[in-house]
Amino acid sequence: MLKVKKLRCEYRENPMGIDVAAPRLSWQLIADGRSVMQKAYRIQVSKDDDSFKNIVWDTGIVSSDKSVHVEYAGDALESRTRYYYRVKAWDNKGNVSDWSDAGFWEMGMLGTDEWAAEWITPADVNLQASKVSPLLRKEFNITEKVKTARVYVTSLGLYELYINGIRVSDHLFTPGWTSYNKRLQYQTYDVTHLLEDGVNAIGAVLGNGWYKGELGWKGNSKIYGDKLALLLQMHITYEDGKESMVISDNSWKASTSPILMSEIYHGETYDARMEKYDWNTADYDDSDWNGVMVLDKTKKNLVAQESVPVRVIQNIKPVGLIKTPKGEIVIDFGQNMVGRVSFVVEGPAGSEVVLQHAEVLDKDGNFYTDNLRHAKQTVRYILKGNGKECYEPHFTFQGFRYVKVVSYPGEILPENFTGRVIHSDMEVTGNFTCSDEMVNQLQHNIFWGQKGNFLDVPTDCPQRDERLGWTGDAQVFIRTACFNMNVAPFFTKWLRDLAADQSEEKGVPHVIPHVLGDNSYSSSAWGDAATICPWTIYICYGDKRILEEQYASMKQWVEYIRRQGDNEYLWNTGIHYGDWLGLDSKEGSYVGATPTDLIATAFYANSADILAKTAKILGKLADASEYEELHKKIVDNFRKEFVTPNGRLASSTQSAHVLALMFNLVDDRDRNRVTNNLVKLLEQNNYHLTTGFIGTPYLCHVLSQNGYNDIAYKLLLNTDYPSWLYQITKGATTIWEHWDGIKEDGSFWSSDMNSFNHYAYGSIGDWLYRTVAGINTDEERTGYKHIFITPKPGPGLSFARAQIESMYGIILSSWKKDGDKMQVYVSIPANTTAVVILPFADIKDVKEGGRKLEEAEGIFRYEKTADGVKVGIGSGDYTFSYGVSC
Repeated sequence: MLKVKKLRCEYRENPMGIDVAAPRLSWQLIADGRSVMQKAYRIQVSKDDDSFKNIVWDTGIVSSDKSVHVEYAGDALESRTRYYYRVKAWDNKGNVSDWSDAGFWEMGMLGTDEWAAEWITPADVNLQASKVSPLLRKEFNITEKVKTARVYVTSLGLYELYINGIRVSDHLFTPGWTSYNKRLQYQTYDVTHLLEDGVNAIGAVLGNGWYKGELGWKGNSKIYGDKLALLLQMHITYEDGKESMVISDNSWKASTSPILMSEIYHGETYDARMEKYDWNTADYDDSDWNGVMVLDKTKKNLVAQESVPVRVIQNIKPVGLIKTPKGEIVIDFGQNMVGRVSFVVEGPAGSEVVLQHAEVLDKDGNFYTDNLRHAKQTVRYILKGNGKECYEPHFTFQGFRYVKVVSYPGEILPENFTGRVIHSDMEVTGNFTCSDEMVNQLQHNIFWGQKGNFLDVPTDCPQRDERLGWTGDAQVFIRTACFNMNVAPFFTKWLRDLAADQSEEKGVPHVIPHVLGDNSYSSSAWGDAATICPWTIYICYGDKRILEEQYASMKQWVEYIRRQGDNEYLWNTGIHYGDWLGLDSKEGSYVGATPTDLIATAFYANSADILAKTAKILGKLADASEYEELHKKIVDNFRKEFVTPNGRLASSTQSAHVLALMFNLVDDRDRNRVTNNLVKLLEQNNYHLTTGFIGTPYLCHVLSQNGYNDIAYKLLLNTDYPSWLYQITKGATTIWEHWDGIKEDGSFWSSDMNSFNHYAYGSIGDWLYRTVAGINTDEERTGYKHIFITPKPGPGLSFARAQIESMYGIILSSWKKDGDKMQVYVSIPANTTAVVILPFADIKDVKEGGRKLEEAEGIFRYEKTADGVKVGIGSGDYTFSYGVSC
């Protein structure tokens, strides 16, 4: 049996409105048996035809095992055109699949000159200047039978779009947050089913969002512009082949909406008494509406939707209703989440529902909002008073577990409230479980931290007056993120903004999109997101194109560092965040005790190494040679500057030792001493970490890689402060910003900077997947084309299991230790190979499915190594069992 399944174009199933000139196609093979490899494939692409009679590309039978990121190479693709594709495969067992089910992609608008639409905004200057969300509408006639209809739309600000009273999609916070003045996404919608014979109406409501609303902690607003605007173009194709367009122009009308205020940080005020019933339908009388004005705004910055849309992903019902010691009525949703609350209410006109949102209760059990700083996170709904009313905010989101009901007419019943969880709709690809329920809760918290902070950009936190795309947070967490979800399109979009926002000197802003001050650039480790993030996407998804796209940005960043100071091989100038929030920080400092020039030079070396490898992959051999030499000289200078002749690091911090080991900055003869000194530092702190944002992601990795796996497990399983599990003893359901966000006595670390949903320390998830469960990919055959399964069991766990869905299919690694018996279960997808290292094993004791290794199907080779028995296998499911030899 051989089947071709899960067709994807640019990572997505049947994407609408893309502008990629050569889209990449991927698929998975489903096969019986073991060691199945694709031997050949055939792809057919048909234009506007799912019967494949209008073929524009037929590869013929291609002898290749490639099934991921196969580039379209047919005729030039046309704007606003749908292309269907199907795949057939041959395997190494003589099997031939049927044609797959057809997938499709549809092209968007491929040239600026194709936009006939104009930017429109309300002509009423008072409405422009107010916080009220404007309504825009237009009527149009349809007199012939419609075959297809597409809307291409974007906005300055956020938009919701309706046709004949029906919302055109469930996408939220469109058009998303990009570096608007350089790159502005538009969306494409199939609206064929929404059109009617005769008069139709199209309507839009606009919100401030990131474009015009408040951003950052300084109260800044209107960062990108001071006028909300809509750009819309609808193409209607009729059965007889004729076409017509509906565009945004000065024939539209505008009015006020019931949304009196809607801000990302502050919430929304909605007066239902001001609703204009059926305002977005053809029967509505808009004679008292005002006109619109055309804005002279560029369309050259328009790009098709790149990332996955933001949606409501799940609903959560309250777990309880609390009356606090202060007498507050608080709804507990049981989970720190990001999104908003929908509710049902009934009461007289003019009465109000007022809800405030918060993450935690204080030590006395009262509602706590000090850590929100200036963010109000308040929703106010004014009733119209005609029976049951349902409401959900439009252009805002909150970070919360608890909701204080400040005002609500009638009895407050939990069943009338629903938590709406919102984030970018990334495919869930990974999970991790083990024998320790607190570690399982840790994985839950990591996952929910990612959900809450991956809302169109990778934000630091989702609740206070910040919610910015901090580069340092993103790069320390990206590898964990790649296990939990398919984040390739998400980071592709964000990295394009990073490149667009690099300074004239090619420094990297602290946050992307860049909305901070002119000097908010180029901290080490933060700016290194320019190299680390594209490299990680390449490693995890086999995505060579992201290296091609980002190469100039990566190179410019390394060269920016090279120009700093008077020694091109050290980075000892500038202002840096250091080991942010390290517990060894001096009083009143956040940057940790590790010297910032040591951290900066360490990350400089790492980025130069990544750049050299990238150049080699891209065939830029002169660059590869140059940056290999640069990397070597940086390492040499690091050793001269920060390592004594006897192999001792100049800095006696945990993070200094971690970085030196992780980035291979110490000579092999000094590695043992540096590792032993790290262990001594941990011993001196009773085997507890003092690392901050920079040291923590790598701490357990370097311990496990250098012979101290047992100590890595000890750090993982600690439950007292400071540790990952300490947060769980305090009821955490997401990852905290600070190790002691809530102290032992229930008091708070600080009100100034104390997020309870901050994913940076969730980077331990990478170690759980890659070391505890042992799933990794080969850097030479990336994207899990060749897989390493190298679990490292340790004290405190009796079993662990991890599963990820790679581009090729599901990879599973599970081990269970029972006394002196060990079992390792592995599942490898078709068209890949793997190496498994069975820990604590002797060859003579190992059986697979009850058979000796030499008798088992699918095993290519095996040998005894220092780490256990190394087994080379093909695809399929394998169960290894043996006695533990140590």
